[in-house]
Formats: sequence, C-alpha cells, structure tokens
Amino acid sequence: MGLWRYLEKGGKRGLEIAHRRWGKDDLCLHWTCVAAHQRTASYWHMLPEASQARKAIWSAINPHTGIRRIDEAFPLELRENTNENEMFIRFKNGSTWQVLGSDNFNSLIGSPPAGVVFSEFAVANPAAWAYLRPIMAENKGWALFITTPRGKNHAFNLLKTARESDEWYAEIQTAHDTDVFTQEQLDSEKKELIDLFGEGVGESLFQQEYFCSFEAAIPGAYYARELHSILVSKRITSVPYDSSYPVSTAWDLGYSDDTAIWWFQVVRGEIRVLDYHSSNGQTVKFYTDLINSKPYEYKTHWLPHDARAKTLASNGKSVIQQISDHIPLKYLKIVPNLSIQDGIQASRLALQRAWFDEKKTELGIECLRQYQREYDDDKKTFKDRPRHDWTSHGADAWRYLAIAWHDEPMKQQPDTVKPLMVGPENTVTLNDMWATHTTQRSRRL
Repeated sequence: MGLWRYLEKGGKRGLEIAHRRWGKDDLCLHWTCVAAHQRTASYWHMLPEASQARKAIWSAINPHTGIRRIDEAFPLELRENTNENEMFIRFKNGSTWQVLGSDNFNSLIGSPPAGVVFSEFAVANPAAWAYLRPIMAENKGWALFITTPRGKNHAFNLLKTARESDEWYAEIQTAHDTDVFTQEQLDSEKKELIDLFGEGVGESLFQQEYFCSFEAAIPGAYYARELHSILVSKRITSVPYDSSYPVSTAWDLGYSDDTAIWWFQVVRGEIRVLDYHSSNGQTVKFYTDLINSKPYEYKTHWLPHDARAKTLASNGKSVIQQISDHIPLKYLKIVPNLSIQDGIQASRLALQRAWFDEKKTELGIECLRQYQREYDDDKKTFKDRPRHDWTSHGADAWRYLAIAWHDEPMKQQPDTVKPLMVGPENTVTLNDMWATHTTQRSRRL
C-alpha cells in the first residue's frame, strides 16, 4: 500500500524491491489501468526479454482465482479491442497498453509511453531506462521499477539514487516484512533450493529471492571472482586516453541483437579500457561513424570471425567489406576462432590486467558482471555454455578483445612515465601461446 498511496498522490518514480510472490506485477497492472483512465496515452509493461512477456504477463493466470492476470487488471468491459498476437489492448477511452521486452527498446515505434513498468529490472538491460528517461521527463510520465536483487548491479545503484531523491519512492520488503509465507513455508523453500542447487548456490538464491540480499552471488556468473578483484583493487576509475599509444576496438556484431564495441589501449601489459557502446537495429555506417567520431588514433579494429559472412550484408557485401567502405581495410582484422570455453578463460586472464573507465564503460562492466552459464532445469545443474541474454553481446566482444589484445604492438614510453599497473610477469597465458603460434603467419599492421 505504500507504493500505491504514493502513486495515488501523483508520484512519478517508484522502485519496489520485494521478495518473490509479493505481488509486484499485479500491483503495477492494476495501477496502469487506473492511470490509463486518468490520462489517455500509451502504457508499456516491459520484461527483460520479449520472449518472457507472453508467459509471465499476457498468458499468466492468477493461481488464487484461476483468472488471467490481465483480465483481472483490465476488465473486458473497458476494452475496445484485444490483439493476442501483439499482446496489445486498446481501451474505449483511447488509451493503449502493451507487453514488451526491454531487450529491444530502441527499435520500438509508435507513441512514446506516458507510463512504463520495468519488471525484473535487475536482469533487464539498464540502457532501456537511459533511452526512455528523457522521453518520460518530457511528457511528464511515470515509471515503476519492480524486481528482486541480482547482486550489486544497476538495480542496486538505482536504489541508492532513489533513496537520495525526494522525487522517488523506494522500498525493500523481505519475506519477514509481509505475511505471504509462513516460517514453515520459508524453511521448505530453502531446503528445496539447497537440494536443487547445492548448499552454496541454494543458500544464495534463498537470500536473494526471499530476503532481497544484494550480497548474494549471482549463480553461474563467469567472472565474479575477477570483477571482485577489480573492484577491490580500484581498477574501475578514471582512465584517460594516452595519445602516445594507439587505440583498438573489439566488436561483436548483430542487427536485431546488439552490436557491442569496446575501445582499449595496451600500455606495458595493461589493458586500459576507455569506452563501451552497444545498440541494436543500426546500420554498419552508424557504427563506423561512431568509431570515426572519437578523438583517437586507431591501430586495429578486431572483428569476430563471422564478419566474413553476410549477417548484415547489403548489395552482396560481407560485414567486413561494408565496414571497409568507411574504415580502411588495413585497420581491420579478424579475431582467431577459438572455442567459447578457451575464450572465456582468455577473458578471465585479460580481466586480471584490465583497468576500466568508470563512466564510459559502466554498461559493459555490468554485462561482464551478469554474464552467466545457462541452467538446465531437467538436470538441475548449470550447462557448459553461456546463457544468451542482453549481457551476451558485451561479454562476447570482451572475449574477442581478450583473444586479440596480445597482438597489439606496444609503443615504448619514457621510463619517467609511470604506468597505472604492471601486470604479472613470467606468466604464460592462453594469449601468449596463441601469439607464439601465430607469429610466423601474422603481419602486424
């Protein structure tokens, strides 16, 4: 009722971090119906992925009543029509409501929303809110963020922002703050999670899902140890561009999926990460213009091995051919095609040498933090392959960087210039072995 009363009084920004089965989506659905009849406009309910929308919201049935959740929130008597394929409702007063995925936010067309719900925000692409925020500010719309935690990620950061602002409502409610579960039910839930996932992962999941713990580890996260080390050693900081050294980029290519790009310099064994970008639905020229707009002297643009294919092809050209129309071919290289597992190992080693600019690479770091193994529901164990979600593209681009960075020539700098950090010496890495293997057949640009 705290969040509901805030909205009734005209509140525009709300963050509810609450345990499973608290009723977060139901509250937001009912509020949206109220709002849609107070102001004629478009309204969105966004899940992290479009593929989740139908199951979690559109087709979901309230187990207590046996009625579809959307039918309870949006009575048929208020509707002009319902489009099952598009998961879209038009009300008789002219307002519309639709379930969407925040993974494809910048390709959405039509009227901008006057109200939007970010469901499971902790696992959604935070760039979706960055994209919609100025739109909502301009049209004086409202935005609600509902979630359980997933480590100290963008949802945790938003909580800190919300608590410091008089314009936000922010609340955390654990299973001890409500009467949804009895102690016996909680004990049973904990035991079942431990039986399914083991003591460590099961306990983490229980604390995360029912007691809103931000400290619980993300189960199956690939780079948790490395990112913790980076945080402790304060290697997320201001990383200025050093004009004495060339800049290179590492790309993961997509169209309907994201294209992700890292900008980095190699300085005396350190990987200094200057910038990161990801977006979808853009042309090759958009990305080459972005590259050329940066004030950097470039050495190499590392592209994945599928850049030779025609994933984004036009007029019969491969991606690398299209890019070479705007960036000289001599600056383009294809990353060696190692296995995903070898690439992940290389990524871990590269993270030990990496420094990240805290402002320009925040979204990319979040991709690495949440990049995790896919879970097998049948075998109740994690698979040996990554889960494909919004984090995949940034993590894949980092994997290509990790494979390629040893091939970057390092200019000599005067001894009076002190590096940020000297990497481990006398360490043979996967990249060292690859560089040795390819020395005879690779020509440096």
